[in-house]
Amino acid sequence: MEFENNQSIYIQIADNLSDKIINEEYKPGEKIPSVRELAAEVGVNPNTIMRTYTELQSKGIIENKRGIGYFVTSIAPECIIKERKINFFEKILPQFIKEASQLGITQEELKKHLDL
Repeated sequence: MEFENNQSIYIQIADNLSDKIINEEYKPGEKIPSVRELAAEVGVNPNTIMRTYTELQSKGIIENKRGIGYFVTSIAPECIIKERKINFFEKILPQFIKEASQLGITQEELKKHLDL
């Protein structure tokens, strides 16, 4: 996994796991890699993965079944999508609008490119 300098590594790993959950690589109820397995896979210290898992647990995305491992919760996809929508509308979209305005991009120009 390639890491960027602008964000904490544990957050980048959490985002990557969240991507895998909403893309159904890990489904609700499914076991995810152990702390040590994921640390070896991405090439980081196990403490970093522990911090990632603690973050995801606090958001209700994964749960620890003592002695068995970490599992995706039944509400994980909804939690991730809800959080990402909030981030989009509060941070990404305002910055996008500001940038478009500074560049003099019209609504008509945007509509041509936003045809989803």
